[in-house]
Amino acid sequence: MKGKTKDGINFLRKQNPKRIWNAGLVFTSYYISRFFKTKTVWGKPLSISYEPTTSCNLRCPECPSGLRQFTRPTGMLEFNRYKQAVDEFGSSLMYLLFYFQGEPYLNTRFLDMVKYASERNIYTATSTNAHYLKDDVAKKTVESGLDRLIISIDGTTQETYQSYRIGGKLEKVIEGTKNIVKWKKELNSSTPHLIFQFLVVKPNEHQIDDVYKLADEIGVDEVRLKTAQIYDYENGNDLIPTIDKYSRYKKMPDGKYKIKNKLYNHCWRMWHACVITWDGLVVPCCFDKDAENQLGDLKDKSFTEIWNDEKYKDFRGTLMQGRKNIEICKNCTEGTKVWG
Repeated sequence: MKGKTKDGINFLRKQNPKRIWNAGLVFTSYYISRFFKTKTVWGKPLSISYEPTTSCNLRCPECPSGLRQFTRPTGMLEFNRYKQAVDEFGSSLMYLLFYFQGEPYLNTRFLDMVKYASERNIYTATSTNAHYLKDDVAKKTVESGLDRLIISIDGTTQETYQSYRIGGKLEKVIEGTKNIVKWKKELNSSTPHLIFQFLVVKPNEHQIDDVYKLADEIGVDEVRLKTAQIYDYENGNDLIPTIDKYSRYKKMPDGKYKIKNKLYNHCWRMWHACVITWDGLVVPCCFDKDAENQLGDLKDKSFTEIWNDEKYKDFRGTLMQGRKNIEICKNCTEGTKVWG
């Protein structure tokens, strides 16, 4: 809890009147659109996910990057392209996540990108499988000013870990985590806020208590249990947990599965956030893994033009008419949450 409080305070300290005013505009326009079924959009996004790369060293079974099933090109985000975009929207941005698909640390300029955002007082975060957090990289990570580091650890034994993180080595994850903890102490830094993210699936659900113990032993600030999005869930799947609270799906009397939560015809993310791919495509959210719903291209237009374009507004309006109209929204239970 102490770590969470520090992280929250750090986030708040990075906000300023311009960002707070922008947040008010975004929040107000979302509720106007929601209640009056309009496409009203004010302000710029509060949060953006920027993709450093689509490349990954692992082969996770529910990940297009791991399965090598992309139809879009694979590549690395260029620093100058990233810099140009951040210069445009950075003054109003509250949260910048360096992640969409792939392993961010495979981009050799990833930490330069973090540092550039940190110098502009933008709260930064990333998600990693921690296989590249060698001692020198861990030191540079702390020095970059990264505010939050999410480490995926989906098992506390090698056997369990590799059942989902195919090709991964748990010992490397633990070693990398210890390196970050070490350099935070050496450099007397409270950041990055270190999170163990545990994707709860059937093969690892028996190790939930163990991951908390491991995090405490190493000095990790927080553990987050995450429910898994399963693409082919209707007829059951070996990854669906048996513990109901950690499953997004419910088994019906006929043996079929359905999403437990009600899917509302509105989505806060369409107003406060978006994703930018490594090659400059703007897509609505992280569920659009293959960037099928391209709402603009930064190679052709500025971000502001894309964000306020009729194409983007029409996409928001279509969602308000019904989630069934958009393929990526049919298996999503996250977008109705307001911040968090």
